[in-house]
Amino acid sequence: MPRVLVLFAHPCEESFSAALHRTVVETLTARGWEVDDCDLNAEGFSPVLTAEERRGYHDVASNTAPVASYVERVRAAEALVMVFPVWNFGFPAILKGFFDRVFLPGVSFRLEDGLVKPNLTHIKRLAAVTTYGGTRFRALLAGDPPRHVVKRAIWHVCRPYKLRYLALYDMNRVTEAQRNAFLAQVKREMEQF
Repeated sequence: MPRVLVLFAHPCEESFSAALHRTVVETLTARGWEVDDCDLNAEGFSPVLTAEERRGYHDVASNTAPVASYVERVRAAEALVMVFPVWNFGFPAILKGFFDRVFLPGVSFRLEDGLVKPNLTHIKRLAAVTTYGGTRFRALLAGDPPRHVVKRAIWHVCRPYKLRYLALYDMNRVTEAQRNAFLAQVKREMEQF
């Protein structure tokens, strides 16, 4: 049975992001995936990279100690699905902190002659399910950092054969029908994931 790590980053269980998260988890479970559901807020994940962690960042022998259980979960995954809102044209702090603290040298990448080499190549499928308050045009004007991080940086350390970036824009004005259509799209995508 394939194993997927679902990273969820929203503090409010009544949010639309929470509805997307439930859809992802329920659909993948129904399709036979072993789902490791990592609700970062519910688990109390600390996104703060401490001075001690930063000083030991490149010490591959010990850098994972403060986040060992999360490193194990990433290493056990064959797929990664991130569910998050885009806030201020970026990831919620808790998700950005996850990448800072868990995607370490020796975990997500290795340095060879100063070059970053992928180290999560066991992750064969990668998806992001997200919402933006503004329009796609506004996101483009800001450079759309979350899309680029997922499709370039995270893709680079995994090299998955399947990559999906599912985004609902203009949440400030979106209708219930549009939200329902996006939920249906996410369900379809996860059925084919």
